Amino acid sequence: FFDVDTTAVLHRCLSALLPFPHKSFLDILDGNPDLYGPFWIATTVVFILFLTGTISQYLASHHDKAFIYNFRLLSGAAGLVYGYTAFVPVGLWAALKWFSSSAARGGGGGGDSSISVVECWALYGYANVIWIPVALISWSPVAILNYIFVAVGFAVSALFLTRNLWPVVSVTEAKVSRVLVIVVVGLHAGLAIAIKFLFFA
Repeated sequence: FFDVDTTAVLHRCLSALLPFPHKSFLDILDGNPDLYGPFWIATTVVFILFLTGTISQYLASHHDKAFIYNFRLLSGAAGLVYGYTAFVPVGLWAALKWFSSSAARGGGGGGDSSISVVECWALYGYANVIWIPVALISWSPVAILNYIFVAVGFAVSALFLTRNLWPVVSVTEAKVSRVLVIVVVGLHAGLAIAIKFLFFA
């Protein structure tokens, strides 16, 4: 899962940022999903959130007394980003396995889920790449700009996830597939809201 070169990782990062790429991300993975890129993307996001969150707090503080670093931001960023990237894809993969096999047993026309848990991790890991530039520019003291930057980050990453997950999710029943997409977008919105209010309030 770490057998990937820098060129491939950069290509996958760029593909995650493009709103309308020429082919799906699972095709770009080409049966070789990696965890190297997702791990370092998540780690970079954690440290940049801590850095820019600290800058944001410093700018909002009173400068007549010494500024105290809030290292809870670092542990909060790690818990949020690593937790979301590790556990949400596993939950999605398990739900896809359950509902697609149930549809097949029930004769509902569904088939087995065509995505592995590692591909889910890779998909969610590379979806996080947009949070690197967003975090770098969201420390502005102008609140409305921070809302706009985080909203753009959410829109780009949510579009990336839904566009690439829909062909996989659609193997389940129509009602289930819609619910799964809503849950995916809802959880991702929760991540964006947490980033905004924990680090750039």
